[in-house]
Amino acid sequence: MNSAQNHRPASLEALEQRLQLDLLWLNLPPKAWVPQRNVDGKSVLDVAVIGAGLCGLVTLAALKKLGIENACAFDRAPQGREGPWVTFARMETLRTRKEAAGPALGIPSLTFRAWFEAQFGAQAYLDMDLIPRPLWMDYLIWYRRVLALDVANDTALQRIDVRDDGLISLSLRSGDNDGQVLARRVVLATGLDGLGAPNMPAVASRVPSHFVRHGADLIDMAAVRGKRVSIVGAGASAMDNAAAALEAGAARVDIFVRRADIPRIDKFTGVGSQGMTQGYLGLPDADKWTYMVAGERAQIPPPRHSVLRVSKHANAFFHLESPVDDLVCSGDHVNVVTPKGRYATDLVIFATGFSVDFAKRPEFSVLADKILLWRDAYTPPPGWEHEGIGAMPYLGPSFEFTPKLGLDAKTTEAISRIACFAYPAVPSHGKITSGIPSISDGAVRLSTGLARSLFVEDSAYHLDRFQTFDTPELFGDEWNDADQTEEMTHANG
Repeated sequence: MNSAQNHRPASLEALEQRLQLDLLWLNLPPKAWVPQRNVDGKSVLDVAVIGAGLCGLVTLAALKKLGIENACAFDRAPQGREGPWVTFARMETLRTRKEAAGPALGIPSLTFRAWFEAQFGAQAYLDMDLIPRPLWMDYLIWYRRVLALDVANDTALQRIDVRDDGLISLSLRSGDNDGQVLARRVVLATGLDGLGAPNMPAVASRVPSHFVRHGADLIDMAAVRGKRVSIVGAGASAMDNAAAALEAGAARVDIFVRRADIPRIDKFTGVGSQGMTQGYLGLPDADKWTYMVAGERAQIPPPRHSVLRVSKHANAFFHLESPVDDLVCSGDHVNVVTPKGRYATDLVIFATGFSVDFAKRPEFSVLADKILLWRDAYTPPPGWEHEGIGAMPYLGPSFEFTPKLGLDAKTTEAISRIACFAYPAVPSHGKITSGIPSISDGAVRLSTGLARSLFVEDSAYHLDRFQTFDTPELFGDEWNDADQTEEMTHANG
């Protein structure tokens, strides 16, 4: 056994002790520096984070690392069920390579690998191919605990409002109780649906709702045992839902793919690098648009192991060049109509992604007509139009919303104090909020921007502290004045 093995923490308790030592050596967290604000006798949060999944937790951790401790995340889910990992995600393992440092923010003892090895050993980590999905959730629960991150669970955002004093008001509901929180900055860490909802094509509304689901819905897969299930889509989520239905005992699963082939090449992974992570933000809008539209047209292929998880079942059927043209009720089932035929089914699951749609997110209605979208900021050349990307927010360098022109000064200022650290940030910032590998880089970009804006807003306070600071470093007894010493010597001579 080499020296590196000898120095690995041998238990979770030992790892936590090592983490505390690492934080001590790094002088983390640093002293708090943001002045406390109170309104009507109530404390104002420096930063309120909506969502306590991966993006929300790493946001809190990055803020704490910069001395911004008056921050809290609010999540509608119970503790331990934030995000997709143990709710609607149906893959067996993460799709991200296990070596990705994820939300560790440059602290080795905070990585998934350190957490895993402390419990199961270094060899078990080497033997593991990909990270089991439930285990990732266990890691995030630990991450939140050891960093003492402030999260309010079972708390749903009802509405965001901007106030005349520049503060942002959050109307929240916890159980039967309604409350209000004021914050100087707000971060929307709301995941894949971000500023909208699961995307359901118009054809889905042609049959009663109990026949259709979205891949991100909470589906009781046990109920499909012995049933016929249709999956619409060819991405990772489509394969995950198909596999889950097959493993639950579905009699038949049909996967309908509109293309002539399932996408095979992941272009973004192929060009992934720190250059892309750090440099994409500086590209001109035309280049960003090209990356996004070309990537959408190529699409991201499902992982090989996800497809094999489906195809190993004899009752799984892949239908290529088969867009769903219609759904037709037929007694107690539905017929899926494609150019190649009609297929009887008991349930149709649309794995068709997410869209920005403020009409489906009334809590964000204050933003609907006030933030700049990509379609407002950039006109693509003919043939490069894309409605979905055009509907994404056109964000500033620290993920802040860009206010539309013509708003009053106070509203303009307040809108720019709300940040989108969720999937809709991808066209503006690159694939930095869409998964695990670059999430720390995104959180650093976000938190440094928030720190800068808070410091500048409080510039008068900080300048006054600078000018009035009068604690002496020296007291005058640390040295002797040579001239006075010589004069005393002559006088006594």
